Amino acid sequence: MTSGKDYFKTFCNLSQAFGTAATVDELLELIVKSAIETMNAKAACLFLADKKQDVFVPKARIGLSDQYIHADPFKALKLAHGLEKHGHLIFEDVSNDPRLENRDAKLAEGIASILTVGVMADGHQIGVLSLYTADKRKFSDDDIVFMKALAGNGGIALKKAELLERIARNSALFLELSSAFNSSIDIKDVLRNMTEKTTKAMGLKGVLIRLYDEDSNTLNVVASYGLSDTFLNKGVIIAEKSLAEVLEGKTIVVEDTSKDKNLQYPKETREEGIGSMVIVPIQSKEKIIGVMRLCCESPRKYPKDFLDVMKALAHTGALAIQNASLYLALEEDKKSLEEDIWSHRLYF
Repeated sequence: MTSGKDYFKTFCNLSQAFGTAATVDELLELIVKSAIETMNAKAACLFLADKKQDVFVPKARIGLSDQYIHADPFKALKLAHGLEKHGHLIFEDVSNDPRLENRDAKLAEGIASILTVGVMADGHQIGVLSLYTADKRKFSDDDIVFMKALAGNGGIALKKAELLERIARNSALFLELSSAFNSSIDIKDVLRNMTEKTTKAMGLKGVLIRLYDEDSNTLNVVASYGLSDTFLNKGVIIAEKSLAEVLEGKTIVVEDTSKDKNLQYPKETREEGIGSMVIVPIQSKEKIIGVMRLCCESPRKYPKDFLDVMKALAHTGALAIQNASLYLALEEDKKSLEEDIWSHRLYF
């Protein structure tokens, strides 16, 4: 059993590291190293969830061989359910615990006991921190609390890294789009650029822009990226039926398309592989002229900064449309003026 003094020293070192310019990889490696040294363990590993493959992928590890990591992947869904129920999982004797898979691989690696706790961020489990011992061990309540606190620091480090990444990505996106907007007056070309660059920068399935036709009260596709023609041509989008709130200036978030009852084409949306979406109004002055729909493959929550960036992006798109319209109007006025001047010259 470890002492309180050991715990205190560990967290002092971590606090100091968080206050320096350490990278997230360095912080996570320090967390794993701290777990091993403080708990006098054989190895430790911090895994991040990969929901698509239903496994936890190693992010930082010490003491485990490549052969073991590749031969014995954590099954994400099964493990997550156990952690949600108990807050931690203890395997005191790896050799005969029926809950464990691939026990032979663990024994060959020299693992006798395992303690696993969840890594949380914003109330969601994003990974796990596992401690491996070479001796059979009973973990105390203090050991469990200590490991959960270490995992909490891992969640903070990952959240900070994600935030910094989003800031850099958002800045790059706006820089790219500003350049694209300034290089073309073809509004369709501008909006196509907007949908493609937003999809790639934000890691989305696709982005779709529709402009509002007051005469027919419908929303018509003007630009899209990442979405099939079958989905785009699924039928007429009636504004009042499915997007009335957006046309009033409200951003709509659909966290899970399988549970939303307000979708006009729910079956086609799910068949397209869209798990969640954000629908943002495109507003020019006081008037809503269209909507931008951002589609993601999996159900998810969207952070406020993501929504704010998408609203700003929609405003930027509206300005591009407005500028293009003004340019075309000026071109038409110039043409009319030149024709008018030429007709007056005929008198001389």
